[in-house]
Amino acid sequence: MASPEKVGLSGRAKQMPASPIRKLIPFAEEAKKKGIKIFHLNIGQPDIPTPKEFMQAVRKYDKSVLAYGNSQGDASLLEELVRYYKRYNIDLQTRDIVVTTGGSEAIIFAMICVADVDDEIIVFEPFYTNYNGFAKMADVRLIPVTTYAETGFHLPGKEEIEEKITPRTKAILVSSPGNPTGVVYTGEELEMLASICKERNLFLLSDEVYREFVYDGEHVSAFELDDMEDRVIVLDSISKRFSACGARIGCIASKNQMVMSTALRMGQARLCSPSIEQQAATEALRLPPGYFEKIKEEYRKRRDLVFEELMQIPGVVCIKPQGAFYIMAKLPVEDVEDFARWMLTDFNLENKTTMVAPGPGFYATIGKGKDEARIAYVLNLDDLREAMRVLKAGIQVYNQPEAAN
Repeated sequence: MASPEKVGLSGRAKQMPASPIRKLIPFAEEAKKKGIKIFHLNIGQPDIPTPKEFMQAVRKYDKSVLAYGNSQGDASLLEELVRYYKRYNIDLQTRDIVVTTGGSEAIIFAMICVADVDDEIIVFEPFYTNYNGFAKMADVRLIPVTTYAETGFHLPGKEEIEEKITPRTKAILVSSPGNPTGVVYTGEELEMLASICKERNLFLLSDEVYREFVYDGEHVSAFELDDMEDRVIVLDSISKRFSACGARIGCIASKNQMVMSTALRMGQARLCSPSIEQQAATEALRLPPGYFEKIKEEYRKRRDLVFEELMQIPGVVCIKPQGAFYIMAKLPVEDVEDFARWMLTDFNLENKTTMVAPGPGFYATIGKGKDEARIAYVLNLDDLREAMRVLKAGIQVYNQPEAAN
């Protein structure tokens, strides 16, 4: 009797990428078992304490049943989000917002709202690596437009972007302040994108989760662009804003009511976002604007330290980023993935090593980013200084002919 055929996975499942940020974790765990201290500059997990108001709200939750919440989001949170956006002169109503399970779900909802299977969304690489995974889930194609370290990862000209547009293009996805680059796009750059969207009948998906973290210049929200109300979809999250990555509370916002009606129906399909965390997020959003000033100043110091240390390494190419808490730098190594792994498996300085995120995982174009790495300056100044000392020493040793063999 013939053996039954094995059950096969879907094409989508087979194409689902692993996280390039997390794939080096097994090597890091082995290094820790050997007693090596690792400075984690590979992941955007801040060490800034979550606001005590958030934690107190979690502890005070006293209902006897943890019940389903409203699919759109808790009414108090929606109202607080309206007030939060008003601080930035963004005039929204509660009907313009759907609370999501993290910013990740907001991005997936937006992709599904604007694009059918095999439709295209233009994105500027290097970009947040999970955009790749979200696009696979939504069965849409990301079409990359490359930006470069030498220009601080600012946008290319309008013609270069328009060359990527096809009949299947449905949207442009942009992140400012950007992950992994820290770039903050100017008003002129965003107006250029708006003109393309209006002329080519496209949506503009704007990932604004790092809105507060701008150190030079000013953040311009896509909501501020003229004559774009029906085309702008903003994707947001409390994760980095309040150092509450594990809470998984975000939102999708748009004045296009067809988009928001669709997003709500998707929210109904998954029932609701976490109830207790929504109440805690509400309390965090009530913090005064001054809450961010001290935190922003701390991150500014961290950025300056990391940038200054990078500039002491011969061969590094990097322009000081203006926002978020990442630096994307060209390092003087030929294969950054091999280098990042080697730092965990073969190198330590005084029983310490530094973990970075290899650049290729932030690109859609094969072969790009081979000599680039993202550095997340999410540790305190003393640890960052030591981490950069170790990284500098590692690069020096790695580039000796016998080291990388």
